[in-house]
Amino acid sequence: MKISIFTLGLMTAVLGGGHPTWATEGGGAKAPIDTLPRPTAQQARWQDYEIGVFYHYDVNAFLPGWNHRMYDNFPKSEIFNPTNLSVRQWMEVPKALGAKYAILTATHGSGFMLWQSDAYAYGLKQSPWRNGKGDIVQEFVDNCRKVGVDPGLYCHMRVNGWWQADHPGFINRGKGGDDVLQAKYAAAKIKQAEELWGNYGRLAEIWFDGGMPAPTAGYDVLPLAKKLQPKAVVNGGGNCPVETIRWIGGESGRTSYPCWATGDGIFDAKRGSPAGTNWCPGEADVDMLGGSWMWQPDSDAKLHSLKQLMEIYYGSVGNNCNLLINAAPGPDGLIPEAQLKRFQEFGAEIRRRFGKSLAETSGQGARLELKLPKPHTIDHVMVMEKITGGERVREYVIDGMVDGQWQKIGAGTCVGHKRIERITPVIVTAVRLNVIKSIGTPLIRKLAVYDTGTAESH
Repeated sequence: MKISIFTLGLMTAVLGGGHPTWATEGGGAKAPIDTLPRPTAQQARWQDYEIGVFYHYDVNAFLPGWNHRMYDNFPKSEIFNPTNLSVRQWMEVPKALGAKYAILTATHGSGFMLWQSDAYAYGLKQSPWRNGKGDIVQEFVDNCRKVGVDPGLYCHMRVNGWWQADHPGFINRGKGGDDVLQAKYAAAKIKQAEELWGNYGRLAEIWFDGGMPAPTAGYDVLPLAKKLQPKAVVNGGGNCPVETIRWIGGESGRTSYPCWATGDGIFDAKRGSPAGTNWCPGEADVDMLGGSWMWQPDSDAKLHSLKQLMEIYYGSVGNNCNLLINAAPGPDGLIPEAQLKRFQEFGAEIRRRFGKSLAETSGQGARLELKLPKPHTIDHVMVMEKITGGERVREYVIDGMVDGQWQKIGAGTCVGHKRIERITPVIVTAVRLNVIKSIGTPLIRKLAVYDTGTAESH
């Protein structure tokens, strides 16, 4: 996933200046608070999800080692024939994680379509599975809603092996050169978008992998997204502000600190920009299998360890960024037991560490103090802003009351939706958040302390 030259030009053209100034504690210039970017209701809801599940399923699961650029060895649709597919079983993953949203690759790099589509002849209609009448997308959205998970759909706009289309969205393996065939491909992509976004109810997120293609390619589907799914957040693979959330890049599940929810023009997708004029929070995606999005015969041996997964959690959810973690069904159509077990361990460890705080409070202003019921060891401090009022904190220090004296135990810049500070274990009777720089009055949704007993908390 890369930001195209077209995208960069579009971002530069759409956006301008308007950088807010800092208001500092004790005086200084005050920024007009009404110019501070704020999330839409959909964006704020999405950020509260924190963790989502990404499901990658394609013909690759039935032909290990094959990829969609092996054009001369392209599998027929008959290869897709899971023996025991159960989307209901897939829902064990968000249940284990406490995830509130999930995204299915309705069509990935091969171009195979997991729904009853009329866009072209490569999908479930041409598969022997359920006599060509199956619809995994329908089963997915139905099962998500049954368990209280908001569904989203992924559709690769630029790459399609069946059409021999590749970046930047052109046929002839990315070279183009055939206007007639290009127009047919563009029409097929429009048809896919109409079906996916128009036939399955409200979606939490829609993802154009590979970014939005240039309108000259003939299939600018953004107007369709706005028309058919006006309440969905949009991830275009890095094209803020065309989208409403941004892919932070790297596919490691982690982003750099600080990670701001705002950005504009040409900016660091991992970090955002505190001076940005558009609200465009980050989403970090990661595969569970240590290098493969699709199931492979050796997948169980490549699973991320629990320690690795917790580092991913700190580098995403603990860093003002949603985590989208992949689950890969096998050729039988089930999530393998080893994957399920690791997801269960991961969710249980998140709840063990952060399910209940030792103490917590909320408030507003440049200083917020939290008193503990009694002296206690702490190794984590969590800070959350009320982001409906914008990201106001620009620099902060965390102090702990140690032996009757305030002692610095943490510091940073960005807070946003959530910042988890890992600190050297220390016995405190109180904790104090000092906001050194802010735009307007800081609005603190939560200040909380934890004792997780983990050695890596420093």
